Amino acid sequence: MLQGIDVSSHQSASYDTDGLAFVIVKATEGRTYVNPRMEAQVERAREAGLVVGFYHFLWPDHITEQAEFFADKAPALPGDLLACDWETTSRGTRASNAEKDRFIRKVKSLRPRNRVLLYCNRTFWLNHDRTSYDGDGLWIAQYGVAKGKPRIKAKWTIHQYTDDPLDKNVARFDSRRAMREWAEGA
Repeated sequence: MLQGIDVSSHQSASYDTDGLAFVIVKATEGRTYVNPRMEAQVERAREAGLVVGFYHFLWPDHITEQAEFFADKAPALPGDLLACDWETTSRGTRASNAEKDRFIRKVKSLRPRNRVLLYCNRTFWLNHDRTSYDGDGLWIAQYGVAKGKPRIKAKWTIHQYTDDPLDKNVARFDSRRAMREWAEGA
């Protein structure tokens, strides 16, 4: 399994890349927020030769506009990963299953040369998801378990296993080259 991290504006653009194969950077949220550190964080990953991804924190409503905003603001190249971050918002709301599915499909139509994943935690996957639609792969968060051992039956692509001291992930690939080839096969 490959090691990776995800970063947002809460992390520095000078994160340590030793031992990493991939980095997924928060790009956008809702219809107006753009991560002010995104460009520097992506530059760091590209300089290190890592597989790069971007994620959008999904809010309920205005799904097409959010997908268009994400596709416009995330500086993704063909073969970069894209992800829909589906969780509870700061207002205690969440996008519905239909909205989550519509967002992923819209991003896939706007960025056909990129794999689009669903990020959610185990509770969302088991208790809120009713469609099992995860686009091109499931990025599942579950802490307190061994890395690469989320307690779900569904096939997953990436497992976020801790957020201490930052979000750490493993991906189900044997090599960075295999992950890149999968990502480029969109």
